[in-house]
Amino acid sequence: MVNEFPQVVTIAGSDSDGSAGMQADLHAFFTHQVYGASILTAAVAGNSYGIHAAINLPTDFIDQEFATLAADYHIRAAKTGMLADSTLIRTVVKNLKKYDFGALVVDPVIYTKHGDMLLEEAAFATLRNELVPLATVITPNFFEAQKLAEMQIVTEADTIAAAHKLQDLGAKNVVIKGDHPVGKTDDVRDFILLENQQSFWLADEYVATQRVNGTGDTLSAVITAELAKHTPIAEAIRRAHDYVHLAIEQEIAVAHKYGPINHWAK
Repeated sequence: MVNEFPQVVTIAGSDSDGSAGMQADLHAFFTHQVYGASILTAAVAGNSYGIHAAINLPTDFIDQEFATLAADYHIRAAKTGMLADSTLIRTVVKNLKKYDFGALVVDPVIYTKHGDMLLEEAAFATLRNELVPLATVITPNFFEAQKLAEMQIVTEADTIAAAHKLQDLGAKNVVIKGDHPVGKTDDVRDFILLENQQSFWLADEYVATQRVNGTGDTLSAVITAELAKHTPIAEAIRRAHDYVHLAIEQEIAVAHKYGPINHWAK
C-alpha cells in the first residue's frame, strides 16, 4: 500500500560536518527504521572546532518544501531543530498549521549545552509564544528550560515546577534534560512530565567525553521516529533516552575536538 511505511520529517538546518542538525536527525531516523524526509531552513559550514559560516534559506523556498512533501508523502511525525530568527520560526509555524504532519517534537535550540545563547531575544519570544504551543513533546536542555519557564532551576522541585510552566505555555509533554556542571561526576537526571500528568525521572551515569555533538538533536529525532511507529509516549521517551546514552558511551573516533555521538550504538 502506498505510504504505509512510517515517514517523518526534520525541519532544521544542515550541519556540514554531519554531527548535529539535520544530519544527526536523519542518522537517528535511519537507525530507528523510519523514512526520514527533510525541510531545510538554513545551512552552516562547521566542523568539530566550531561554526564558521551560516546562511538562512528564503522563506518562499521553505514554503515550497512543505507543500511538495505534503502533496506526496504521509508524514506521521515531525521535529524542529535550530530556527535562527523570527521570520524562519513564523514560516515554520504557518506551514505546520497548514499541513498535517502528525505529532510535533520541538527541540527548542536556544542555548548550547554550555549555556551560550544562540537566539536573539526577539526570536526567542516568537519561539516561546508561537512554536512551543504546537509541541506534542518539547525537549529543552537545562538552560533552555530556565529561559522558557522564566525561573532558576536549582532543586528537583524547581525542575518539576518548570515542567509545569512549559505545559502552561501549551506543550503537551515535557522532557527537561539535566544539567551537568563542570566537575560533576554523578548521574545525569532528566525529568519527564506527560500530558496525563504522570511524571518520572530518567538517570544515567555521567560519561566523560567530548564526543557529544548531536545529543539533543538525536534525542528529539528518536522520539519523533517512535511516535511515527505509534509507540506510547512514555516508552518513546525512554527508548530515546537509552539510545542517546549508548551513543555517547560507545565513542567513535571522528574529528578532533567536539566529535559526534555514535549512531550505530546498540
